[in-house]
Amino acid sequence: MQIRIYNTLGRKIQPLETVEPQTVKMYVCGPTVYDYLHIGHGRTFVSFDAMVRYLRLRGYNVIRVQNITDIDDKIIKKAQETGKDWTEIVDFYTKDYLNALTQLKIEIDQHPRVTYHIKEIINFIQKLIDKGHAYVAKSGSVYFDVDSFPSYGLLSGTKKEEWNQGEEFVKEKKNPYDFALWKAWKPGEPYWESPWGKGRPGWHIECSTMSMRYLGEEFDIHGGGIDLIFPHHENERAQSEALLGKQWVKYWVHVSYLTIKKEKMSKSLGNIIPLNEALKKWGPSVLRYWYLSSHYRSSLDFNEDSLDQARNALTRLKDAISIIRDIIKEGPKYYSKDEDIQIQRNIIELIKGFHAAMSEDFDTAKALSYIHEIVSLVFGKIQYSRDFMSAMLAFDALRQFNYVFGVMDEEFYPTYEMLSKVIDAVVEIRNQLRMKKMYDLSDQIRAILANAGVKVLDSKDKSTWRFE
Repeated sequence: MQIRIYNTLGRKIQPLETVEPQTVKMYVCGPTVYDYLHIGHGRTFVSFDAMVRYLRLRGYNVIRVQNITDIDDKIIKKAQETGKDWTEIVDFYTKDYLNALTQLKIEIDQHPRVTYHIKEIINFIQKLIDKGHAYVAKSGSVYFDVDSFPSYGLLSGTKKEEWNQGEEFVKEKKNPYDFALWKAWKPGEPYWESPWGKGRPGWHIECSTMSMRYLGEEFDIHGGGIDLIFPHHENERAQSEALLGKQWVKYWVHVSYLTIKKEKMSKSLGNIIPLNEALKKWGPSVLRYWYLSSHYRSSLDFNEDSLDQARNALTRLKDAISIIRDIIKEGPKYYSKDEDIQIQRNIIELIKGFHAAMSEDFDTAKALSYIHEIVSLVFGKIQYSRDFMSAMLAFDALRQFNYVFGVMDEEFYPTYEMLSKVIDAVVEIRNQLRMKKMYDLSDQIRAILANAGVKVLDSKDKSTWRFE
């Protein structure tokens, strides 16, 4: 089944044809670490995580790079406002970011930081100057000459009158829409030495430099939030392809907005919800489920009712797993009835539907609908028929679903910590039985644990355990 993906460049769905066979190289823009992450960041990171997981489920080797912007105007401003050193700001909010990824079960293969790649950034800029695509201003700042790249605006679909870079207006630019590659030093700001004087990188140059460093001069997917299309990704594409003289990224992928009461989150409206608070209130699994219940290119509106519905839906999935697991424990029957065989066929078709939806631009919302149809079969028919093969097929469907969605790991991959807590509880109950001299029951528990590979070590006062 061919995987197809929507490409912002060209605005159409295209077959996924990778640069290297069965390998997907992906770069996703990470955060500028000057403040806490909000739930919109979480949606972007989880959406790309689901793409990575599905590609791996389909046998692709995926290399995912996600940067950390640790030097930027916003970081410097936050340091000045708080009276803290800029590195203290960076370290604090980087920890918040990495902790959120851990809770959301998102693994990144490479996590490059801008300040670790200054030399490479300077080399990149110098090559652009040498090729006539950038120029050095009197201040020592370096700007990209947008007019030197004829297809500028193609990614975002913008026209020249819309090319406001959001940068401080300075007369030293050739054109107001040229953008900074290197910013000359100002008193009180951090700086690095360069051929053009003291300064620091502009925002856009970092991602071009680091993506090429880890993924090569041509890679498959560059992603981020939809708000990054212009100017950030437009500028990345311009400076990268100006340097290379060829296509840089094959597929540009963008996650749509997360809104609050249909309005975009913003500090001016006071409607930003920190991701760490959402994680505390609803937990990572419910958040992941809620994020992925909507197609990544559709806007997602926050309200507490929708998250409560996500929690209830997730509970239903877990209850279905419990039923399935009990039927499987009962073991296979000698035969399946005709109605059981029809259910098996239905599940097989629904699994195909799940893959068809995920293969068509990673449509998690549609894929989820097929999983819930399988769960309805579990509650409506399989739990009564007790058909082993139907249960096995349903179990495999939910296993594949969880591999992508990552919302029921405890049902499929219990951690050592989880197992330890359960065993501790059982051994403590056995200790109390021994104190009450109920030795028959305590011996039965010991035998059951032994059959499960857990050896109980009795002492005078209490019992402990270890794995055999």
